[in-house]
Amino acid sequence: MKRNPVLIVVGGLLIIILGLLLFTFQVRQSEVAVVTTFGRPTRPIIEPGLKLKAPWPIQRVYKFDQRIQNFEDPLTESLTKDSFNLLTSVYVGWKITKPEAFFPKYAGAANPISEAEQGLKILLSAAKIAIIGKHPLSDFVSATDNGTNFTAIESEILAAVESQVAANNYGLELEFLGLKKLQLPEQVSQTVFDRMTSERKVLADKFQYEGEAEAQKIRSEADRRAAEMNYVAEGKATEIRGQGEAEATKSLAVFQQSPDLANFIFRLNALEGSLKEKSVLIFDSHTPPFDLFRGVSTNLLELKK
Repeated sequence: MKRNPVLIVVGGLLIIILGLLLFTFQVRQSEVAVVTTFGRPTRPIIEPGLKLKAPWPIQRVYKFDQRIQNFEDPLTESLTKDSFNLLTSVYVGWKITKPEAFFPKYAGAANPISEAEQGLKILLSAAKIAIIGKHPLSDFVSATDNGTNFTAIESEILAAVESQVAANNYGLELEFLGLKKLQLPEQVSQTVFDRMTSERKVLADKFQYEGEAEAQKIRSEADRRAAEMNYVAEGKATEIRGQGEAEATKSLAVFQQSPDLANFIFRLNALEGSLKEKSVLIFDSHTPPFDLFRGVSTNLLELKK
């Protein structure tokens, strides 16, 4: 009799555990799920937590990874608008957003994620061919200042694939898409290099022309300023010469009053100029202005009143 309560508790726990297993299920943070009723999807689960369900075989739960999946498609050859063959590879990130739509398409596959990626690769290949065909090669490989047009091309491919995904109700969304690799077939490479060389030469010629024009402008401005400065300097020199001649005229009038005194002063100035530094002179005492060393007549110091 003492075992009965224990058996009752153990039995109750087993019944509770069995009930939880039959009537509940757990959805993780990284998962989405769909509940089917007699094989038909009836309830999508996109929020994590403990959920209720009817026991099998009435209802069954299918869980899918909700994290962002990514893949890179292989290099495929496409024709640009200007008829160049271009090899491109694109990387894509996607995730399941509508499990009730995703389940009917891929529930029968052994690996639904891999099967969904194969379908996306088919859509992606068609979208790449269509979008690349609308753009010239210069939008992908450019040697000019305009640069490439990667962002716009990636947006166009993404929009095209998203449109097909929505139209076919795949139950997933693309999170990002970008160009991973660009390659040129060997027979196209030389043509592209020649075009790039030609474009660079055009740019170089343009820069050289602009540089020569700017240099000529600088030279013209320098010549103008030099002529202006010469004109101002010549005017100033003429003014100074005029002032000097005026002062000389005044001095000449004074010297004319006493020519002998003027001659004496000039000779003294000449003698002072020749003896500014330490000098050793050998001269004839009769040679002016060194004849002053012989003595000066006192009448030269007499000024006319």
